[in-house]
Amino acid sequence: MQAQDKEALRARVDREIEQRARGGQWDTRQRFVLACRMLAAHGHWNGGLAGQITARGDEPGTFWTLRFGIGADEARLSDLILIDEDLNPLDGQSLPNPANRFHVWVYRHRPDVQCIVHTHPPAVSALSMVGEPLVVAHMDATPFHDDCAYLPQWPGLPIGDEEGEIIAGALGDKRSILLANHGLLTTGRSIDEAAVLAIWLEQAAPLQLRARAIGPVQPVPPERAKEAHDFLVKPRILELTFAYFARRMLREDPGCLD
Repeated sequence: MQAQDKEALRARVDREIEQRARGGQWDTRQRFVLACRMLAAHGHWNGGLAGQITARGDEPGTFWTLRFGIGADEARLSDLILIDEDLNPLDGQSLPNPANRFHVWVYRHRPDVQCIVHTHPPAVSALSMVGEPLVVAHMDATPFHDDCAYLPQWPGLPIGDEEGEIIAGALGDKRSILLANHGLLTTGRSIDEAAVLAIWLEQAAPLQLRARAIGPVQPVPPERAKEAHDFLVKPRILELTFAYFARRMLREDPGCLD
């Protein structure tokens, strides 16, 4: 077999993924429930009700979220509520998580964002406690190359407008952010993207903590990191990854989408 040009092979891979690969056929509300379940399964909701997921609704200024008091691991379609930009439930009676307010500021700053995940998973929280940004030092961390912001100071309980403005400003045009003394926030042009990035970020953080215990963490060279980043954050790759995690959730609880 003759060696082939890498750019030609890359183009072939892109073409074949687009033509042949397909994720799951779920609607927005089903994807939302599946995202809740998979994030919980990956340790993002072990400490109670802290953390939120939101996704834009069909009508401008509306957002899907869970009723306050429902854990991500028990989410079902009936637990989803639609709220407006002032956190008013459109059904007139359900109670949303008051911390959803800071999500609204991110949506206002980023019209491209369709979904936001905010959680306090263990390894990311450990980095946040020592004031350490994520270092892209492994292939599995490359989706965050030049794409994970860092907020060095906690602005306080994020139930007000000021905290939302600060977090949205620190996020800028990046997909993800590590929040000092707090946790993570990931965004996506789809529910698939935001959920998968949150899972990947929490998977990258413990690698950094373990590696640092052995010796200095060696970052991936920027040009290699960019190449891997640009491939791994392709919408189809994220969609296929989401579908894999979703199938695992459906095997564990086939009735979660009832």
